[in-house]
Amino acid sequence: MSGHSKWAQIKRQKGANDTKRGQVFTKLAREITIAARQGGGDPDGNFRLRLAMQRARGLNMPAENITRAIARATGTGEDGASLEEVTYEGYGPSGVAIFIEALTDNRNRTVAEVRNVFTRGGGGMGESGSVAWIFDARGCVVIPAAGVDADDLTLTAIDAGAIDVIADATSIEVYTEVEDLEAVRRTLDAQKLAIESADRVFVPKTQVTVDAEAAGKVLRLVERLEDLDDVQNVYSNVLLTPEILAALAE
Repeated sequence: MSGHSKWAQIKRQKGANDTKRGQVFTKLAREITIAARQGGGDPDGNFRLRLAMQRARGLNMPAENITRAIARATGTGEDGASLEEVTYEGYGPSGVAIFIEALTDNRNRTVAEVRNVFTRGGGGMGESGSVAWIFDARGCVVIPAAGVDADDLTLTAIDAGAIDVIADATSIEVYTEVEDLEAVRRTLDAQKLAIESADRVFVPKTQVTVDAEAAGKVLRLVERLEDLDDVQNVYSNVLLTPEILAALAE
């Protein structure tokens, strides 16, 4: 999982200057929508939604866009009540497992778009349950590593109920059981740490090692899936080593 977070950071850095504002707002609206759908539309009681709204405001996203995204998720806006969460499973190049979460008002449209991306990306969709067993749902709190003592944070997180902590030069990822995410997040927040995100994620039990060329194909497939309007999150079990990440970042 750590490698996926690093790749997301690399993508943001590479695309920061040429990403269109509308595309950024679309991504933020998706994040707000799914956060509100999962935890309710009140940011005071929904930490993930509060973080998403803060990021949106920091990028000058219009307030009406934020309100519309929340209304869509909670069923009070146009077509909001018809939205449903769905998952899709499949395989990418080199047999890498891919698990997708989507939010849609038209299952037929969404599955057709997902299948098309899989086919064009050298992969294929699988039946329900074909790869879901490879992934475990976990809570994940991400904290920038700058100025943070990773050993102290690890001890604090474990005492609060975390089950794993992965640290490197840029970030520290704290993994929890899903039901313990909020308690661990609150403990870390009380330490005045700069929490970048606190979400439910899917972590692969086992990972597949591929070369840089195959990893690039997998990540391009993942990116195309993420670009679909209905897709919220995409997870894979490809192992992204520091060497592969460095090669892909060039």
